[in-house]
Amino acid sequence: MTASPQIPVAYSESFVLPLPPGHRFPMAKYAELPRRLLGAGLVKPEWFFSNPPMKAERVLRVHTADYVQRLQNQLLTRQEVRKIGFPLSSALIKREFMLAEATWQCALQALNTGLSFNIAGGTHHAFSDHGEGFCLLNDIAIAAVNLRHESKAQRILIVDLDVHQGNGSAEIFQNTPEVFTFSMHGAKNYPVQKQQSDLDIALPPETDDAAYLQQLQFHLPTLLDNFAPDFVFYLAGVDVLASDKLGKLQMTLSGCQQRDAFVYQQLRNRQLPVVTVMGGGYSPELNTVVTAHMNTFRAGLQIYA
Repeated sequence: MTASPQIPVAYSESFVLPLPPGHRFPMAKYAELPRRLLGAGLVKPEWFFSNPPMKAERVLRVHTADYVQRLQNQLLTRQEVRKIGFPLSSALIKREFMLAEATWQCALQALNTGLSFNIAGGTHHAFSDHGEGFCLLNDIAIAAVNLRHESKAQRILIVDLDVHQGNGSAEIFQNTPEVFTFSMHGAKNYPVQKQQSDLDIALPPETDDAAYLQQLQFHLPTLLDNFAPDFVFYLAGVDVLASDKLGKLQMTLSGCQQRDAFVYQQLRNRQLPVVTVMGGGYSPELNTVVTAHMNTFRAGLQIYA
């Protein structure tokens, strides 16, 4: 596997969905990030690709038929919709199927390029039979299962560094030893009821750069060597920042970028293809969120491209 000068980046205008005034989910970052990446010269226009919504056949390898059918027909109960946190609409459902397809296409391309990015993605709170926490379909789980189904990868590692535990991913893969779920997250944060990942590192509130990086540097290399994956998904949430209104850690922009650089260097040292999804980021200032996501691109491109 040799990295190509052209690194695939999935983006669609459908990723940016109008939400009711005052909604706390920052959709604007999905439009601003591509513009800023291009303006900074980090990516080239031809690297971007868009895709149609995913076909149900691939989704049904992860999510139950009952849930998918009721989701597509907007028949979820009020309680289910409340748990998701988005007002249900045909545009939202199309967006989720497009996100899933984008991560799948990123996975296929990463097999050749070594690295790919989904401007959105990281919907790790979606369980096999329901959605939660702004997540309707679990894009990483769908891509991982389909990679294995088509024999394009056998042992898959999910490195989930969002501040919130990847509870949906943990549930989906609880009986799949070939997919390893590693979640490093805030101990006193959503979800209140955690699932059991293959490896959970629960960080106390106020964890700073030094303490965070110490944990990551201790666990990730050993995990990579012991599990020996042949493909990796990296959920690079930037809600670990001290400024984040939904996180409780104390990381700086610099510390977050060091986190990303360490992950990519460890993966590159082992010649592992990786799909990066952006995950969460809820700092009040849009510029902070976008800058942190840009730093993830900087770290990955510096090491892989």
